[in-house]
Amino acid sequence: MSVIEEERIRGGVFKDINAEDEDQQPTVIESLCMNCYENGSTRLLLTKIPFFKEIIISSFTCPHCNWTNTEIQSAGRIQEQGVQYTLQVKAKEDMNREVVKSDAASTRIPQLDFEIPAFTQKGSLSTIEGLLDRAVAGLEQDQPIRKATDPAVAEKIEEFIERLKKLKEVEEEFTLIIDDPSGNSFIENPFAPQKDAALTVAHYKRTPEHNSALGIETEEEEEDSEKPGNDLDSMRNEVLVFNTNCPECNSPANTNMKLVQIPHFKEVIIMATNCDSCGHRTNEVKSGGATEELGTRITLHLTDPSDMSRDLLKSETCSVLIPELEFELGMAALGGKFTTLEGLLKDIKDLIVSKNPFMCGDSSTADRAEKLELFGQKIDKIIAGEMDVHIVLDDPAGNSYLQNVYAPDLDPEMKTEKYTRTFEQNEDLGLNDMKTEGYAEK
Repeated sequence: MSVIEEERIRGGVFKDINAEDEDQQPTVIESLCMNCYENGSTRLLLTKIPFFKEIIISSFTCPHCNWTNTEIQSAGRIQEQGVQYTLQVKAKEDMNREVVKSDAASTRIPQLDFEIPAFTQKGSLSTIEGLLDRAVAGLEQDQPIRKATDPAVAEKIEEFIERLKKLKEVEEEFTLIIDDPSGNSFIENPFAPQKDAALTVAHYKRTPEHNSALGIETEEEEEDSEKPGNDLDSMRNEVLVFNTNCPECNSPANTNMKLVQIPHFKEVIIMATNCDSCGHRTNEVKSGGATEELGTRITLHLTDPSDMSRDLLKSETCSVLIPELEFELGMAALGGKFTTLEGLLKDIKDLIVSKNPFMCGDSSTADRAEKLELFGQKIDKIIAGEMDVHIVLDDPAGNSYLQNVYAPDLDPEMKTEKYTRTFEQNEDLGLNDMKTEGYAEK
């Protein structure tokens, strides 16, 4: 391996995936084939995929036995929350959905009581059919030895392999669940930007066991609540600054945190990070209060371009709907934000169009690109006041807010509803297992 190749790997020269980039060449390393124990070659490519951050694609080929192997590893940061994708596979077309599966992700098919535990397979960029083929290949690998040493077990595994193969024909509906505590896995939504009725995405807070498995377990330091300047009144009057790392370039940066009282609403915590190295800026909003007894649904009828300047607080648990576009943005997709209505719509456009991984490279198709471009044009028309639409903020935790420009009077174009959460919504918020009364009793 040359000195230049070593520097490319150690230095982490990441480049955007571009089919027209002739300079994007992989690094070739001579490697041992684990099938015939002759020397083969491994090709490494450090790339950036929009929405998935940096990844390392490796491909091994052996010219002696023709054995090949491909892997994908995340080279970016572990996300703040874990993610679980639940897909109802109903038709053969679903087998062609693209899937990014990291090392830390587990895969389950409840109908077969089948599970691929985390860290038992390398990361892969494949399809649903490719995941099933890889599982079949893994089970078939030691079948000749099993047939010789334990025929009964080999026969049962053979029957199970046949059941897995039949899933590819989709004669019956089945469920595929990918659970990734690192948050770096993904299942394609072919109907984007519309909601996919067959695909459910749930973000969750990692447990200490998850953090330990990912190697990010940290010791929590107890703070003395009686120290000067640590009381709530002092925090309201000052901006707290603490050290962190930039989520883009990983350079040291500062995060500012401030308690802010929103008129006619409640107290929130605004956190902002500025990176002097790469110029990246990010902000996040956390609710400063408890989960409300009732959920909140705010519906605003846009009648004037001045509506774009309304202040808006979207919590992590809030979903955004635009019924006229048949569009729904699930909770946690954009995180918590304190912005204007125009800022929210621009963030939605960036997420669906600009940062969509299926809008570039080999993943892009003419129909999909045209549909997403049309969606972006409709968002621009809404911002310009050229479309008559409704914006719905649905927050089961009741911690989202949209400015009423007529306050304290009622806004004729805005309707705020309080509703009782369903069992599923309480489950998502972790309230069903929360005991708030008599918790000290045995």
